Amino acid sequence: MKYLAFDYGAESGRAMLGTLSTKGIDLQEIHRFQNRQIRLFDSLHWDFLYLFDEMKKGLNKAALNGHTDIAGIGVDTWGVDFGLLDKQGHLLGSPYAYRDSRTNGMIEKAFHYLTKREFYQLTGIQFLQFNSVFQLLSMVESADKMLDIADRLLFMPDLFNYFLTGEKVSEYSIASTSQLLNAASRKWEPAVFDKLNLPLQIMPEIVPPGTILGKMLPQVAAETGVHPIDVIAPACHDTASAVAAVPALTNHWAYLSSGTWSLLGVET
Repeated sequence: MKYLAFDYGAESGRAMLGTLSTKGIDLQEIHRFQNRQIRLFDSLHWDFLYLFDEMKKGLNKAALNGHTDIAGIGVDTWGVDFGLLDKQGHLLGSPYAYRDSRTNGMIEKAFHYLTKREFYQLTGIQFLQFNSVFQLLSMVESADKMLDIADRLLFMPDLFNYFLTGEKVSEYSIASTSQLLNAASRKWEPAVFDKLNLPLQIMPEIVPPGTILGKMLPQVAAETGVHPIDVIAPACHDTASAVAAVPALTNHWAYLSSGTWSLLGVET
């Protein structure tokens, strides 16, 4: 069985072909490309159209190399960032990059509406000013008109999956980076949305990792030269996928995941 994985980091991306057999897993790099932040006036954005085009190049390279029997593809990316869609499913602008300054002071602003203790008890997430909740709060505080016409919020891997399949859902592990999720119920936390005056109605359905989202859209398959294969939501947060792939054989191990920064941790 062959699967094609698209791994998007904050500085680069790659397409990796994984072949499963009785001998184990064989990995082959199909495509590699840069990811860069673009400054528009005073804001930092991701070039999503370029990144989606690089995905199509990876699919095309796989087809040209004779890999026409791919069983499924999956996408993971960095956390917290998102795009907004209108009611017609059109992307509203270029997604903001987490290093953008619009979230400066938003943590302190949030504590005016929700105490730090209550916030943490609900979400269980480290307070970082670029978390999705503070990105959304900055839009509310600045009366950003884009929120008035937004119909759906999709995190970065969910956005790729939408343009591959037409499905507007969010995978659990990427949703968990937002600080909008209740750590116990694993659902969007109404209290956070209510007290911070955030638009709960734009949030997508949450699906577990491993969900088959559907077949690739015919137009994408035709353009890239592959057949309409299954698009699967893996652990769509890149750290979650990295930890899930650790080849540990016992219950006592730790991981060190290094990208644009490093994370040291254990599974508990």
